Amino acid sequence: MRAPSGKYKGLEILQQEQSDGLAMLGSLPDAQRQKAVLNFSKTGNNNLAEAFKDNIVLDYAGVSAGEMDTPQKRRLTDLIHLYVNNMDEGHARVKMDEVARHMEKTRFAWIGGGGPESVFYYRIHSPVILIEFDHQRPAFLKDVPHPELPNRQHIHCVVRTPNGNDYGKDLLRQHYQGHAH
Repeated sequence: MRAPSGKYKGLEILQQEQSDGLAMLGSLPDAQRQKAVLNFSKTGNNNLAEAFKDNIVLDYAGVSAGEMDTPQKRRLTDLIHLYVNNMDEGHARVKMDEVARHMEKTRFAWIGGGGPESVFYYRIHSPVILIEFDHQRPAFLKDVPHPELPNRQHIHCVVRTPNGNDYGKDLLRQHYQGHAH
């Protein structure tokens, strides 16, 4: 995504996440790619774990890291690390240790095209991390051809802990409100 004008004109973000996700898909042989690709057509927004969906329960989808060879697992680990590395160093180390312990249960799923200019969505999902990358429909962007279709100028990324209360709902207060003590 590149800012076309204004104070941040020319600034690019999420390019590594975009290209490394595409490379991950490209590393899969046909049998694994068939499991990973949920839909070849991407016509809308696909992110599922966005704001206000605390503790969303998603079915696992896509190809399992347990079916991948060592170089593919390394590529997947590196892709996860790209997101996790935005945390403070100590937190990132703890999270990556968790990711490593659950790597065999980690899934990689894809929606959209696999070409260099394609729009796409991918999800990395394990018991300890949920990552979504999504090219979305334009929002508040002027002069965009086909505003009803996703494009590379509007990207959403989500990194969550599945069922981790990471949006901070006060679960204890909810419990006390619903149960006499």
